[in-house]
Amino acid sequence: MLDIRARLRELGLSLPGVSPPRGVYAPAVRSGSQVYVSGQIPMAAGGRLLATGRVGESVTAEEAYGLSRRCALAALAAADLAAAPEPVTRVLKVVGYVSCAEGFLGQHAVVDGAGDLFLAVFGAAGRHVRSTVGVARLPLDVPVEIEVVFAVGD
Repeated sequence: MLDIRARLRELGLSLPGVSPPRGVYAPAVRSGSQVYVSGQIPMAAGGRLLATGRVGESVTAEEAYGLSRRCALAALAAADLAAAPEPVTRVLKVVGYVSCAEGFLGQHAVVDGAGDLFLAVFGAAGRHVRSTVGVARLPLDVPVEIEVVFAVGD
């Protein structure tokens, strides 16, 4: 079975601390063999936002791709905590929200940051179904938010 922490170390990454909710919700909830992770926004340790603004205006698509990866890593951290002591074994679904400028059409490429991270960590078990949505604004003016459903155990 895949050791997520070992694989992350091989990639030069580690799980961040789980960000405390900024509202009345849980970061992740386990139901049976699935973990549903609330939308994760790009945050650094201590709860500091890594970026604000809209993609195609003050945030480039390349920067947003990296922020999407960061959100995916945060989602994995939340799922890992909710799934314990069993391991997270598969990525089932990703929903990506991109705050973007009028006319920006690269939402799919931004959310590929999360998808590419999951493929690097899980291999074939990282391939998932996905929806990508462009929006005018996201909470706290963040450029990207990633929501994920994971499988737990065998």
